[in-house]
Amino acid sequence: MTTPPRTTLTIALPIEDRRRSFAFYRDGLGFRAVGEPAEDGVPEPLRFAVNDGLTLMLVPTGGFGWVLGGRETAGPGVSECVLGLDAAAAAQVDAVLARAEAAGATVVTAPTRQPWGYSGTFTDPDGHLWMVEAAPED
Repeated sequence: MTTPPRTTLTIALPIEDRRRSFAFYRDGLGFRAVGEPAEDGVPEPLRFAVNDGLTLMLVPTGGFGWVLGGRETAGPGVSECVLGLDAAAAAQVDAVLARAEAAGATVVTAPTRQPWGYSGTFTDPDGHLWMVEAAPED
């Protein structure tokens, strides 16, 4: 059996405002933008390297509708998925949520201990739901 070639997974999310989203993901989550800036100073396409195998692409709602082939884009407050970020410890969960909130996120669930670990959730400025989670400490 051969090993399949390594690929990069790209998650695309609809956004309302390129500059606002660029600032949020750069400053609030510390993601590194990929690509050369366009006339507005924001890379086009607006893409962030999350890790070696994952990129996040943010597409203005009008263009996102085109990609969907006429299907409706979920409105604010409607979540079809939860995006997750791993953290090394509870203190890092707290720090990520605080930094995201300072950059414009809305905390949905304050960080708390759960049977599976320590986690909290927030929405980005376009309403996409994120969960930050640290494994249970021994």
